[in-house]
Amino acid sequence: MGQGLSCASSSYEHDFFAAVQAGDLQAVDFSLREDPSLLLRTTIYDHLSALHIAAANGRVEVLAMLLDRSAIPDVVNRDKQTPLMLAAMHGKIECVQKLLDSGANILMFDSVNGRTCLHHAAYYGHSDCLQTILSAAKSTHVTDSWGFARFVNVRDGTGATPLHLAARQKWPDCVHILLDNGSLVCASTGRYGYPGSTSLHLAARGGSLDCVRELLARGADRLQRDSAGRLPYEVALKQNHGTCAALLNPSAAEPLVWPSAWKFITELDLETKALLEAALMEGNKEREMKILKATTHSLTSPDHSEKAFDDDISEECDAELCSICFDRVCTIEVQDCRHQMCAHCTLALCCHNKPNPTTLCLPSPACPFCRSNISRLVITKARGAGDDNNTSKPRRSRRFPNCSESSSSFKGLSMGSFRKIGCGSGTITHSSDILDKF
Repeated sequence: MGQGLSCASSSYEHDFFAAVQAGDLQAVDFSLREDPSLLLRTTIYDHLSALHIAAANGRVEVLAMLLDRSAIPDVVNRDKQTPLMLAAMHGKIECVQKLLDSGANILMFDSVNGRTCLHHAAYYGHSDCLQTILSAAKSTHVTDSWGFARFVNVRDGTGATPLHLAARQKWPDCVHILLDNGSLVCASTGRYGYPGSTSLHLAARGGSLDCVRELLARGADRLQRDSAGRLPYEVALKQNHGTCAALLNPSAAEPLVWPSAWKFITELDLETKALLEAALMEGNKEREMKILKATTHSLTSPDHSEKAFDDDISEECDAELCSICFDRVCTIEVQDCRHQMCAHCTLALCCHNKPNPTTLCLPSPACPFCRSNISRLVITKARGAGDDNNTSKPRRSRRFPNCSESSSSFKGLSMGSFRKIGCGSGTITHSSDILDKF
């Protein structure tokens, strides 16, 4: 990748490049004082400058010294790769940040595969570098000249976006970051009107279950075909990835999809977003368990699964239970009506099967209790000790003797159940109130 030393024109230059590679500040400073032109010299074969060598080896102190001496941050090597690209390849996050702070251009393409620094960070799985580059792209000229969405979905010489590369190399963290920043989940590598492989095809080919989960949860199309006319399901079967194939089977149940189309979802604070994402993954894991149980019969019994949820909620038995499923603690509050429900029911209310551009203009989902439009979702505030004056108030239990299993489980929750709920308070006040509902 050009991170080491190739032939130098003289032993003096070789000693200088060796000092840069080793991070010897004193030797580098002495050499530059003796001969300032060393700053512009490169190795013979790879055309590596001192900046390339420092960035690739993570020598941020040397890199800072070279940049302070007016070194050009966008100097290219033999393959038209910049120091920023090499730093992203090797995961040298401090060097990436230093080069970005010094004005390095993130829109430069190499001559090997026509890739940017974003492609390289995604390909090698350096999620911290990926996030740093994306953050820089939001605050630089990229937004004004190219547009951030175009940068995130920029294609290399083979038609692959950074998301394609992350999925192919089996980096779920990078896949998640890219999807969070607007990568097109159903984009294919095809060019000039010809079909290609989607990120889901590439994840299925590699057998990356975590990448498949991330992509399905963001609306990846299981029925989209590649250039050979194959579904992701068929690709996974051909590569003998049975678990991936089971989830990608078109006849299997549809997964829950992150409701990114709604404006209030894009405005979630980090804590609320993390809670809903966790609920989304949990809901899809329940679906996954059912699918795998039907295909392999090797999973634990449902009693074990229910017990796991009992253990999760036992420590919060004094909290308000969700009035929709009577199964989980209320963790999400709707504003401005302040009605509360659990994260799973919130997702059931907001999720849709596939992102559809025609739905972007529709009004937000309505609160199931008062039917007012949902403008914002926040984490429920913890109830203080002084809020409960009745110390003899009975503890909420998770199960109720007269509740049917279908009404106390998120697994059977449908959108129809929301329409049948009246204008309730959104929280449970007493166990007898629940029994009256049935």
